[in-house]
Amino acid sequence: MKVVSSKDFKLEREVEYGTPEQNQAVKEIVAAIKKEGDTALLRYTEQFDRVALTPNQLRVTPEELQAAYGRVEQSFVSAIQAAAANIRAFHARQKRNSWMDLQPDGTILGQIIRPLKRVGVYVPGGKAAYPSSVLMNVIPAQIAGVPEIVMVTPPSTGGKEGIDPYILVAAAEAGVNEIYRVGGAQAVAALAFGTESIAPVDKICGPGNIYVALAKREVYGAVDIDSIAGPSEIVVLADETAEPAYVAADLLSQAEHDEMASAILVTPSQSLADNVAAEVERQLQELPRQAIARSSVENYGAIIVVESMEEGISVVNRLAPEHLEIVVEDPMGLVGSIENAGAIFLGAYSSEPVGDYFAGPNHIIPTNGTARFSSPVDVDDFIKKSSLIYYSKEALLRDGKTIIELARREGLEGHARAIEIRIKNEGKGGDGYGEQ
Repeated sequence: MKVVSSKDFKLEREVEYGTPEQNQAVKEIVAAIKKEGDTALLRYTEQFDRVALTPNQLRVTPEELQAAYGRVEQSFVSAIQAAAANIRAFHARQKRNSWMDLQPDGTILGQIIRPLKRVGVYVPGGKAAYPSSVLMNVIPAQIAGVPEIVMVTPPSTGGKEGIDPYILVAAAEAGVNEIYRVGGAQAVAALAFGTESIAPVDKICGPGNIYVALAKREVYGAVDIDSIAGPSEIVVLADETAEPAYVAADLLSQAEHDEMASAILVTPSQSLADNVAAEVERQLQELPRQAIARSSVENYGAIIVVESMEEGISVVNRLAPEHLEIVVEDPMGLVGSIENAGAIFLGAYSSEPVGDYFAGPNHIIPTNGTARFSSPVDVDDFIKKSSLIYYSKEALLRDGKTIIELARREGLEGHARAIEIRIKNEGKGGDGYGEQ
């Protein structure tokens, strides 16, 4: 793992938007699903997943969900149940209520908050299956009050036996009973526009490969999406009190996700930098996903040596990482200086996997530096808001002239006259306006 100064480290990272060929392929898939429905969905499932299905086989049956429990360990079921309880407790605190404010003149202003009606959750297969992502997408939607939550996942996440049973158990524990064995861009398009078998949704969330990401971008506008997620990222801000073995292990916990994952240590301590570099190499030798993690740390990893902790904080804020660990003598003392980070882990024992799986905060977090302006998935992602406006006669007579002034300054005479006609009919004093 290379050790560099902050001056030699390139902070910018290219955002993955796919090749022209990938973008074109996704456009064609989406167009075909819109036009042909199930026919195209089944064709692409056989072409890309090598699984031939009939329309009646698309939906996972209740019997399959129940049978999945027999294919997993009871310890896993208990772990999922405990994690789900923590996630529910954390997200329940985020729920907001509608409100109205009644003014003395009879004016009522407010906001009506309603859940989305139908949400689609994409659960990936590929290099790894992620039951935890099922919980992180489904539970906030449930707390928001979404009545219909549908899940899609590739038909062979569990190999020849079909869908990974751990994904199915997580879905069952989260309360999802509408699940379809489809994946890729075709699944995203089916959720967005509907087919004969899958009703369209209002929002699509969940991670996936580049084709899934591009498909989500393609259908955005017809439906809402959570984000176009990039590779996972971790930055560890540490001082000389940090344990090198802990820091190295946490860096590798993200590097093993993907060859494009980013794992970075920022420290003013040269000795910690050297020791972590050596420890990363030692731990890599024993890591089952060594090839993936090694590619990640060699291409997107770094140990940045800064001159001071203040400079380290500046580097962190410029990186705006998905995950930030602060492993210093007084981590709480630095929190106020952190402006850009998706999730902040404080102290030597708040290892990033604690948040990934169990603590309760959502692990779907902005990547590619977008923590500068966006936030982790939460309950607000599954609601919509309507403004409520009730103006009394008294209020309109009082404010009408001001409204007309603003409308005419924008050249919208129809707007002005919509107010003026009421004032002329209802106003007093003969000048066409109420008292100001």
